[in-house]
Amino acid sequence: MGQYQRVLLIADRTLYQSPALQRAVALAKVSGAALDVRAFIEPAPIIHLWEEKTDEAEYQRYLRRYRRWMAEEIQRLSGEGLNVSVEVVFTTHPLLDILKCVEELKPDLLIKDVTLEPLLKRVFVTPLDCHLLRECRVPVHLVNRARCALPRRIVAAVDPFDPSTQISGLNDTIIQSANALALQCDASLHLLYAYDLSPAFNGDAALVSGGWNVDFMEELRQSLHQAFVALAERYGVPPERRHFIMGLPAPVLSEFVEEYQVDVVVMGTVHRVGFERLIGSNTERALYSVPGSILAVKQPGSLVRE
Repeated sequence: MGQYQRVLLIADRTLYQSPALQRAVALAKVSGAALDVRAFIEPAPIIHLWEEKTDEAEYQRYLRRYRRWMAEEIQRLSGEGLNVSVEVVFTTHPLLDILKCVEELKPDLLIKDVTLEPLLKRVFVTPLDCHLLRECRVPVHLVNRARCALPRRIVAAVDPFDPSTQISGLNDTIIQSANALALQCDASLHLLYAYDLSPAFNGDAALVSGGWNVDFMEELRQSLHQAFVALAERYGVPPERRHFIMGLPAPVLSEFVEEYQVDVVVMGTVHRVGFERLIGSNTERALYSVPGSILAVKQPGSLVRE
């Protein structure tokens, strides 16, 4: 995975200088990538025949606002030496139009600000960000905050013991994507494995209550650690940047990001169906709990249409 050639930014609907915009501009500059900026906005208000003059004036003001924004952004970003295109797409179905835009432009990376939806709303309606994690065919970088425009510390979150990630090559994709980003930004790359031993004991009360369960846990932990070390050594990650931590992925990631001031967590997304799709993935849960930003990549050859 080499240097970015084209970056697509989904602009914030308020059109303000958001963290995602800062990140996209910085990455485009350092990589020399073309930057495509797209704002997906609700259509102008409907003109009612009985108020044609009033509504027509409001309609023109609505259009002028976005035309002015496009012109200003093109001038500003071109002035920074970027190869940039800026467009506004009026739509009532932003997900469909974003995916269509991705198919047309074929960017190496899609960047967007995280939209922090209330928990109750997420129960009933899948947020746009989660849809993009599941359905977008290119890596998705969701920016929560940007302490630095260019990332300085990047962590690849892997699971070398999960058979599905081993078979699909997802761990390799995660590390390669994280390393490519780190090289372009001259950032440090860390490797993190948050391992959870509790599933090993589910449905086996006799094992948990047995006198030898401590030895079993230690043997399992060592097996997980060996798999993690082998993965780290394959990619030349130095020991001081390897982090093997017991706990559930989302809480471990959240604490790690705060402690190490991580700018980007690189995680994987996989195709999910049925109940697993309803409860979401670790990446989706991390989106709303990890204080930093996430770069989500898919398993090789994945064509996710959920």
